[in-house]
Formats: sequence, structure tokens, C-alpha cells
Amino acid sequence: MIDLTPLDVRKKKGDFRRAVRGYDTELVDDFLDMVAERLEELVKQNVALSERAEHLQEQVASYREREKALNEALVTAQQLRSEAQAQADREAELMRREAQGQAERIIDEGQRSYREIAREIDAVQTRRRQFVRAFRTLLERYLSELEVEEVRLSESAAEAPVEPRSVASPQASSTQAPAEAETAEEPAETAGPAPPAEGEWLSSLVTDSDKEEQT
Repeated sequence: MIDLTPLDVRKKKGDFRRAVRGYDTELVDDFLDMVAERLEELVKQNVALSERAEHLQEQVASYREREKALNEALVTAQQLRSEAQAQADREAELMRREAQGQAERIIDEGQRSYREIAREIDAVQTRRRQFVRAFRTLLERYLSELEVEEVRLSESAAEAPVEPRSVASPQASSTQAPAEAETAEEPAETAGPAPPAEGEWLSSLVTDSDKEEQT
């Protein structure tokens, strides 16, 4: 391709040789001027198009860099999302395990407390039954002793002789008073050994009931 500028076209006006039957010089010069002007326009358009092409190439390059940056940011965001999701899943699993362990501990403590309370209730019921049995035995013993005492009193009343009343002298009454006091003290001496204290006997009955429950 020959490099041809508008100035080169205009300089060609005086370079052509003149011939007898050649072209009209004025027409040739006008044509050369027109060609130079058209060529100048084309050169300007070419320069403008080149500059525009360069600008578009720069924009394309910028867009490509932005696209690359966006793709990298998108990949990074996806990675961060995956990591955040994995971290959230791990934390949720850890919280679930901790909650499950705490719930199991609470259930175990509740069951242990329930068993302890049940044992205490059983022990209280056992002691109550023992006390009722001991108290029943005590009442039955007292009733039996009362019945024996009633029978003894009735027998003593039936066997006692009826003595006639006589007027005694003061001297005789004074000598008889110690005798009557001695006779009045005799039932207390023949009544037998005194029963044990009520509290001691009740505790002994409860202890015997405990031994029977254990056997």
C-alpha cells in the first residue's frame, strides 16, 4: 500500500508533462483538488475511527477487568457463603449437643430426686405403719391390763369379809390406825413390778417392728 497524503496529491499538479493532445490542465487540477479534499476527509475519518477503536478497546479491556473482578468477587462470596454455612452448621450442631446433654443431665437429676423422694416417702410410710402397730399394741396391752385389773378388783371385792362395826375406844382406834395403814399398803406391795415407761416401751416396740420389717 502506497502512503499518499492530500499534500502529495496537490504537489502533483506541476509534475505531469504537457502533451499536444493531453488532458485539460484545469480539469486535472480540479480533480486533484477534489481527490485531495476527499483523501483528507478519509484521513480524518480514519484517525477518528482509530481513536474511537482505541477508546473502545480500552473500554473493553476495562470491562474485562471488571468482569474478572466481579467473577473473583462472586467466587469469593460463594466460598465465604459456604464457609459461613458450614460454620453455622457446626455451631448449631454443637448447641444441639450441649442442649441435649443438659436436658439429659436435668432428666437424670429429676429421676434421681424422684427416687430419693420416693424412698423418703416409703420410709415415712414404713415408720408410720410401725408407729400405728406399736401404738395399737400399746393400747391393746393397756386394755388387757385394765381388764385384768377389773377382774382382780371384782375378785377382791367378792372375797373381802364384812366385819361388824363396833365402838372402839380412842386408845384402840389409835392402835388400830397403823394396822389399817399397813393393810392399805399391802395391795401396792403385791401389785407386782411397775411397768416400763410409756416412751421407752413404745420405742422398743418400734425397734422390734423395724427388725421384723428387715427380716
